[in-house]
Amino acid sequence: MARKFIDLSIFLENDVISDPPGARPKINYIDHKQSVDSLVSFFPGLTGDDLPDGEAWAVEQIQLSTHNGTHLDAPYHFHSTMNNGEKSATIDEIPLEWCFQKGVKLDFRDKPDGYTITADDVEKELERIGYELQPLNIVVVNTAAGARYGQDDYVSAGCGMGRDATMYLLERGIRVTGTDGWSWDAPFVHTNEKYQETGDASLIWEGHKAGLEIGYCHLEKLHNLESLPDYGFTISCFPHKIRAASAGWTRAVAIMDE
Repeated sequence: MARKFIDLSIFLENDVISDPPGARPKINYIDHKQSVDSLVSFFPGLTGDDLPDGEAWAVEQIQLSTHNGTHLDAPYHFHSTMNNGEKSATIDEIPLEWCFQKGVKLDFRDKPDGYTITADDVEKELERIGYELQPLNIVVVNTAAGARYGQDDYVSAGCGMGRDATMYLLERGIRVTGTDGWSWDAPFVHTNEKYQETGDASLIWEGHKAGLEIGYCHLEKLHNLESLPDYGFTISCFPHKIRAASAGWTRAVAIMDE
């Protein structure tokens, strides 16, 4: 049986709008010539001319947030407590079995930017694809933001998952979810408009804050979700093990047996 791998992760790269201003990654590339002085400093008497083609090594220095690139958010990111009062789990405390499970894709690309997905929307989409959720399935949400990655409006594009939609998943045993948008929730620019109109602070980060009741993780800034079938694949999304952190970078991959 052949196995197919589908990369669900974006690049870490300069000059692409993957985060708001001031929050983007910065990569300094040091090539084989620029690094010669660094290498020869380890070996007294060695010169660059002694090295093959006068080259040392290539290395990169990166300035990152744990929320740059495709990453897995831990419950600690959402709030200091989860499960109605327990201390929230940090990324190094997430059970590994959560991060390698059968995947399910919900397609909400038809929803307008800023729309908040409801539990009814989730239920109807599951009925459309003919799937019944199983505990620990990894549920990923394909939004209009995926096609806008790299464009100026990426961080404000796509719909977001509301509190009741998130709770619908969590109450059925889902513990890892994901989106190709910048955030699991609707983009802030749209939420701000609703907040200014209503003064209702419960609208802010409502999907994230569902973790106060049931602790869960979600993947943000996924990519290539349109390449996936509705189900019939496995997702691998093990996060980088960062002590006591709110998130960890991951190379999210879908695996299909053919």
